[in-house]
Amino acid sequence: MNNLKVGDKLTIHCYKHDGNIHRTCDEAVVLEVTEDMLVVANNKARITESDGRSYKTKEPAIIIFYRDNWFNIMGQLKSHGLFYYCNIASPFVIDNGIIKYVDYDLDLRVFPDGGFRVLDRNEYNYHKKVMGYSNEIDLIVKSELSKLIEWKKGLKGPFEPGIINKYYEVYKNL
Repeated sequence: MNNLKVGDKLTIHCYKHDGNIHRTCDEAVVLEVTEDMLVVANNKARITESDGRSYKTKEPAIIIFYRDNWFNIMGQLKSHGLFYYCNIASPFVIDNGIIKYVDYDLDLRVFPDGGFRVLDRNEYNYHKKVMGYSNEIDLIVKSELSKLIEWKKGLKGPFEPGIINKYYEVYKNL
């Protein structure tokens, strides 16, 4: 990560616990690199699902990946407000220009009015059984979801007012 710089272009690969690719994204422009996190952005990026379907995103997004937290946070700048889509996922690694992480199903959706909802509990419980998530993984996932909700309630990190817009300005100026 030490040789990454603002403006570099990466791609994103999201995997499932069993090692299979879940989803890819063809664009991630580096906005900031620190010891603890990587901030990237994209707009109208091509997303390809594991079944081969692909589509382009409709709006700009700022995505924050963490070295030590088991989640990543995407701020979506939609015409009707700022939405967040937060994935409970392993910490990221970078391998040959690809941001890689394992998705653990649970998601937190945050709406412009501040309301939020935990998504995909059934999917998590199903994959926990069929992919054999360990008790350790289960504890980490649940703890990290609680931490993420606390960040949201406390307006910490990317939930702090103005943070996503600050990064969007950086992106627009590249």
